[in-house]
Amino acid sequence: MHEIQLKYGCNPNQKPSRIFMEDGSELPVTVLNGNPGYINFLDAVNGWQLVKELKEAAGLPAAASFKHVSPAGAAVGLPLNNTLAKIYWVDDLGELSPLACAYARARGADRMSSFGDFIALSDICDEDTARLIKREVSDGVIAPGYTDNALELLHSKKNGNYNVLQIDAAYQPAPIEKKQVYGIIFEQGRNELDINEELLSSIVTRNREIPEAALTDMKIALITLKYTQSNSVCYVKDGQAIGIGAGQQSRIHCTRLAGSKADNWYLRQAPQVLNLPFLDKIGRADRDNAIDVYIGNEYMDLLTDGSWGKAFREKPFAFTEQEKLEWLKGMKDVTLGSDAFFPFSDNAERAHKSGVKYIVQPGGSVRDDLVVECCNKYDMVMVFTGIRLFHH
Repeated sequence: MHEIQLKYGCNPNQKPSRIFMEDGSELPVTVLNGNPGYINFLDAVNGWQLVKELKEAAGLPAAASFKHVSPAGAAVGLPLNNTLAKIYWVDDLGELSPLACAYARARGADRMSSFGDFIALSDICDEDTARLIKREVSDGVIAPGYTDNALELLHSKKNGNYNVLQIDAAYQPAPIEKKQVYGIIFEQGRNELDINEELLSSIVTRNREIPEAALTDMKIALITLKYTQSNSVCYVKDGQAIGIGAGQQSRIHCTRLAGSKADNWYLRQAPQVLNLPFLDKIGRADRDNAIDVYIGNEYMDLLTDGSWGKAFREKPFAFTEQEKLEWLKGMKDVTLGSDAFFPFSDNAERAHKSGVKYIVQPGGSVRDDLVVECCNKYDMVMVFTGIRLFHH
């Protein structure tokens, strides 16, 4: 296909709309099912780039959950323990394939943000992954291929209207990219930065010990940031993003936003949350909403008389602020990546509260010495890459 006519652009009033190759060549993407829109394609193309690079960097299948041209989650296909399987609502599916584990992690880290996502998969979509996708609220998926059983499952989703895209894995874009804004053409070289261990070699703190798993998490953080709307900060733990703060004007606001999401990911693993007595009729999305309120500051909205009975068989005890702080002390060895330098040490202070041990950022602030000093105070390891990763 040389072009695909779309129903409309970002909004229904933005017509006409299409995607096409400027040089007249065939598009590297094929629509196998559904009628994807303008934003769907933006999510799909950005998501594909992210998972392609994650797989190359980690050597494992990768998945991303995209919403509004930023990832809500990204992960590689490491096995799930029983707790993660339970908080991601996949404990009833048995042992999952590595690709399915990658998507369970990408979708599960921030399920509120991933609701209605566009999925990107680095490998051929197998039946396990399609089974997981079929039960979630999602707009579509892009992958380099699909097994017959997987395609049959996906075709049956959304009354046969689920968006299924296939990308040519061998496609290589031109080295110069363009976009038009207000009639003005913007042109730049593609961001082909290779996120490798050489990039992570400049350790600036007293603590210089970075385990192999943390090096992989640093790569995952930076590759995720490479395709996240700036300013952005990403917290990573055990091969998956657990908190992404995107599109904030202030660096500390990115760090706080991503940190609060990382905290929520860990709070969901607390016994009080794992054992909430939900009514059998409550679906996964409503459980996610209830959990989000229960672990938040407005938990009494859920636990008042007349409210708790809508979600629970019996009234749960409140998860108090002190109990949450005690539980969060168990979150350790988290990695944080930032797409630009930390201008103040407050970012490192906030990161420490969410168990961050390893930080990777460009460096280059006039206050780098104060940021390094703060990291030394908490025995953190910090790497300067020297390279910014803005994405707009």
